[in-house]
Amino acid sequence: MCMDYERRARRQSLRIIISEAIMVLAVIIMVIVLALVVSGYWINSNLEVERQGMVQINSIPTGANIAIDGENLRFQRTNSSKILSSGEHEIKLSREGYDTWTKTVDIREGLLYRLNYPHLFLQEREKEDVYDATGTTFATISPNRNLLLLVNKTTNWVLLNLENTNIRPITVDISKVFSSVSLAPGATSGLFNGEILSAKWDNSNEHILFKTKYKDSIEWVLVSVRNSARSINITREFAASFDDVLIFDNSAANLLAIRGGNLHKINVESRQISALLASGITDYNFLENEIVYSTDKNIYIIRLGEDEPTLLKELKAPSRVLISKFYDNKYITTINDTLITVYSKEDLEEVGSAKLSFHPTSSRIGHDGDFIFMRSGTRFAVFDMESLSATEWEPDSNHFGWITNYMVYAVKNGELIVYDFDGLNRRFISTNVSERFPVTITNDRMMYYFSDDQLIREWLVKR
Repeated sequence: MCMDYERRARRQSLRIIISEAIMVLAVIIMVIVLALVVSGYWINSNLEVERQGMVQINSIPTGANIAIDGENLRFQRTNSSKILSSGEHEIKLSREGYDTWTKTVDIREGLLYRLNYPHLFLQEREKEDVYDATGTTFATISPNRNLLLLVNKTTNWVLLNLENTNIRPITVDISKVFSSVSLAPGATSGLFNGEILSAKWDNSNEHILFKTKYKDSIEWVLVSVRNSARSINITREFAASFDDVLIFDNSAANLLAIRGGNLHKINVESRQISALLASGITDYNFLENEIVYSTDKNIYIIRLGEDEPTLLKELKAPSRVLISKFYDNKYITTINDTLITVYSKEDLEEVGSAKLSFHPTSSRIGHDGDFIFMRSGTRFAVFDMESLSATEWEPDSNHFGWITNYMVYAVKNGELIVYDFDGLNRRFISTNVSERFPVTITNDRMMYYFSDDQLIREWLVKR
C-alpha cells in the first residue's frame, strides 16, 4: 500500500510539474507573440510572416464606412483600428447622407498612424438666421469654438455663446480699457477708434489679448470677456512699448513680453514685470514652463525658476524656433529660410527635415502637436509629424481661417470651401458666405458663418 501511495504521489507530482512547465511555456510563447505583434509582425493571408503597421481611424460623425484600397470593410466602422502592410494605402470614409473623405497614408513597419480628424459633412442641412450682427467690424472665436466676440465702433462689444440654441448677446464694456476710446464726461458709452491688428484667446476661453493701433501707436490690452473690470491695458500699466506679447498660461495670469529684444514675464494679478529673462531674442516659443528662443547664432531654453538659460544648439543663421509635444515626446523645430528641421528635444538628434519652396513668415503648432503649419501670404506648408514629411498648398482665396483645429476654410465669391490642414479633401459646402468674418464649427454639430450682417447656423447633424 505504501509503495502504491508513493507511486501515485510521484505521478501526481510529475503531472503538476509538466502542467506548470506547459503553462510557463504557453506564457512565454504568448509574450513573444504579443511582442512580435506590437513590433508590427503579423501573418498575412498567405500564411507568411511580415512586419506591418497599424492605422487608427476616427471620424466625425462616428460610424462611417471604411474602404481600404478599394475594398470595403464590411463589419468595421470608425472609430476603430486596422493592421495594414507597410507602404501606401488609400483610405476612404463614407456614410449615407454625407459626403466622402479620402486620403492615401504611408504605413510604416511597427508604427501606429492616427487619422483622428476626418470630417464628413451632412449634404442636406437645416439653415437658420440666429443673430443680426449689423455694425460688427471684427469678430474672433474662442479656442473651444463655443464663444464669439463681435467688435463694433462703440464701447459695448457683444459676446455670443454658440453652444446655446437660443443665442442671447452679453455686453462686454471696454470703455475704460483702451486708450483709443472717446468718451465724453459723464457718458456711459462712447466710440472705439482703434484698429485691431490681432486677437489671441487664452485656453480658458475667458481672456483675449488684443494688439491695436491708434494714431501710429501700438497698444496691448488683455480683455476679460466675462468681467470687463478685470481687464488690463498692458501698454498703459507698464508705460512701455512692447514689440510682442504672448499669453503664457491657460488662464492668462502670466504673459511673456518682448521689448527691444529683451524677454520679461508679466504677472497680471500683481501687476508686476520680471527682471530680464533673456536678451538678443529674434524669435521665441514656449511649452508648459519652458521657453525656447533664438538669437542671431544660437538656440536657448530657459525654464521658469532657473536663473540661467541653457544653450541647446548653435546656428549658422538666424532661425524661427518652435517647441512642441507629440505623443509623449518633445521636439524643437527650426525654420531657417526655406529649410525646416525637427529635432528631438531630449538629445537634439534630427528626426526629420524638409526644403520648402518659400520662406514662411508665420507658423503654428497643430492642436495635438501632430503637425506644424507654416505660411507666407496664401502659400501654405505643413510638416506632418506622423509621416515626417512636408506638403505645400494654396487655398482658393486670401479670405481664409481655421474652421476646426484640423480644417482650413476659404471664402471665394461667397462660396465656402474647406480643406484638411494638409490641403486635401477640398470641398464646397455652402454659399452666400461673407468674406469679412470667421467661420467655425461648434461641438461638431453646428456650423456658423456670416451672410452679409446676419449670423447663420447650419446643423451638421440631423435633428
